[in-house]
Amino acid sequence: MSLGPAGIANLEPLVRRREQRAWYWYDWANSAYVTTTAAVLFSPYLTSVAEVAACGEAGTTDAPCRTDLSVLGLAVSPGSLVFYLVTVATILSALVLPVVGAAADRSSRKKSLMAGYAWAGSASAMLMFFVSGGNWQLGALLLVFATLCLGASLVVYDAILCEIAAPDERDRVSSRGWALGYLGGGTLLALNFGLLTLMPDDQSLAVRLCLLSAGIWWAAFTVIPFLGVRNREPVGVVPESGSLLQQSFGQLLGTLRDLRRYPVTLTFLLAYLFYNDGIQTVIFASSVYGEKQLGFEKATVLQAFLVVQFVGILGALAFGRLAGRIGAHRVILVGLGIWMLVVLAAYVTPERQIGPFLVLAVGIGLVLGGTQALSRSFFSQLVPRGREAEYFSLYQAAERGTSWLGTLVFGVVHQLTGSYRPAIFALILFFVVGGALLLRVDPARGIREAGNDEPAVI
Repeated sequence: MSLGPAGIANLEPLVRRREQRAWYWYDWANSAYVTTTAAVLFSPYLTSVAEVAACGEAGTTDAPCRTDLSVLGLAVSPGSLVFYLVTVATILSALVLPVVGAAADRSSRKKSLMAGYAWAGSASAMLMFFVSGGNWQLGALLLVFATLCLGASLVVYDAILCEIAAPDERDRVSSRGWALGYLGGGTLLALNFGLLTLMPDDQSLAVRLCLLSAGIWWAAFTVIPFLGVRNREPVGVVPESGSLLQQSFGQLLGTLRDLRRYPVTLTFLLAYLFYNDGIQTVIFASSVYGEKQLGFEKATVLQAFLVVQFVGILGALAFGRLAGRIGAHRVILVGLGIWMLVVLAAYVTPERQIGPFLVLAVGIGLVLGGTQALSRSFFSQLVPRGREAEYFSLYQAAERGTSWLGTLVFGVVHQLTGSYRPAIFALILFFVVGGALLLRVDPARGIREAGNDEPAVI
């Protein structure tokens, strides 16, 4: 198989679309974990486990647990623990993911790397079934490891997009992947909602079974892209002496130096770091916010997440179509404006009133998938040829590796105030800064600097 000048396989359209359809399924696979475990169930569940460890039986009541945990000699509020854990996991990812990307660019087995990371992460997700009682330490380790593996798998997955889709196809392909991801995440979440409803007398076991199902789903559906996507020889990689690890570190250092040659790419990465930090923190904190601040039962929070998932399908597809008319850059800016309104709405949402809560879920769903899908495809236009995994590792570092400040700010504000409302309001700053930086991005210049072909609409 030969590669075209832009590093895209010279395949017949039918063959290329078949590979794209297989590629979509990893969004379906990992989104079940992201939705059921990371976004909805594990945060409040681990918070409850931490409250039991700190306050004993009092931690199982609705009364706030005011006793701190001792974590490496530091006093940590049980309600803030999970946000600090995500901060630690994402800082570790910032160190690991760029090396993963540099290694992937030198590998002819990208799909195997993606699947290996996915199956390691899914094993960690399945082991979350054994987190119970006051054993928050096991949950902490598994959450950190699963976060690292998910980020590593997505570095390679995103890089494969550049190999299977031409520049004019990437907004559409990326948006369809996100849409299928929302459908997959929503499907498993709906099934798990049924399980939680059927087991009202043992919610702890029901939650643990849901966590187990997410890990199994992630592992099982990863088989489809593993079988359907082809491995390709690396493009534009200069052979070097030394081990693959030594070569990867050398390439990483070169990438960081070379970023100065691509100022538009660097500016977009900085913008993405900020606004995506806000997005990730809103999503990660939403289940805790709904249960602990707004006073909703777990079933109501699950219903809201189902609304987000299925509205997100329409949002991702609509944003992708709009990008085909006015360009991804402009559509992302519109999306950030809507995100600011979402944060303000969350801040003033009244307690125990399901109507406003579900309206908020609709707003999140409309904008969530679109901004994330278009950010991925837009960045793919700014990546130098032959260095896709290397640069997407920095993208994932911005998404999951350096996106630590939002969770840290959220956790600190909650610990200082004892309320999640000021914590959620503080996140609007990330969208303001990210939007201001994105306004400075010149798409046409960035695509030319990277040596890529300009799509018809940018």
